[in-house]
Amino acid sequence: MNIAIVGAGKVGSVLGKILIENGEKIVCVVSRTSKSAHKAGKFLKCKNVSTSLVAISPKTDLVLITAPHRAIEEVAHKLAAVAHLNFKKLSVCHASGMLTAEVLEPLAKKGAVVFSFHPLQTFPREFEPKDIVDSARGIYFGVDGNAKAVGKAKQLAKKLGGNILLIKPEMRTFYHAACVVASNHLTTMLWILEQMFAALKTNEKKFYPVFEPIIRATLKNAARTSPAKALSGPIAHGGIETVSDHFEALQRFAPNLVPYFGSVSAETTRLAEAKGSIDREQARALYKLIFSNLKF
Repeated sequence: MNIAIVGAGKVGSVLGKILIENGEKIVCVVSRTSKSAHKAGKFLKCKNVSTSLVAISPKTDLVLITAPHRAIEEVAHKLAAVAHLNFKKLSVCHASGMLTAEVLEPLAKKGAVVFSFHPLQTFPREFEPKDIVDSARGIYFGVDGNAKAVGKAKQLAKKLGGNILLIKPEMRTFYHAACVVASNHLTTMLWILEQMFAALKTNEKKFYPVFEPIIRATLKNAARTSPAKALSGPIAHGGIETVSDHFEALQRFAPNLVPYFGSVSAETTRLAEAKGSIDREQARALYKLIFSNLKF
């Protein structure tokens, strides 16, 4: 395929690189600034870089819009106004997790096949594209569109070594919230752990090598069975005295972390009860203890 990328940030650069590695051709890179367009063009070995959508060739098969989601509607309208494009032979997708294929309707009316194509992966701003490429191989892409569009999305995902996840349009924002839990909330949990480790003042300076084995084992256990079956620890066993001691320790050494610890402990109690490892009476006792410590 001849592919044009609109939006020269991390997502466009990373996906473009994988497409090149798998035999596809990036024929144009368009970005808001000349600097970012040239930087991505150099990374993708594409000489046709521009700040104008007019630079996209009529021989283009696919336009991948990886601009920020607030800019996608404007890009769709401007792209639909490019007179020399053969829209009936063109596919257009965007990489926003929040937006559905509907935002590309101006292009659909011109005859283009349109779909959403959100990479279910994290692309930290602090990382260079070359440092993200490996983690973007073989991922899922959140997709919506009509039957023909979904077929195109499957082809594109295959070229990226990945799979598609069909998302109902009305569930799109909920899906994006789930992605936030998978990445951002996990990052926050690690930050909490980092703070608790710092408070310990041990002989080790970095928290992650210390906790990596238990983190990896927990993820492996949850993947192999389920989160419920992987749950262990005092709440799963109804150890109210242990949980009470934990709160006392946090109140003493890291009182700022009590709200987080309490909120997650309440959800852990709910999981333990759903699992059946504690009964309703035990759950009530745990909730009473937890909420007595939550003073926002």
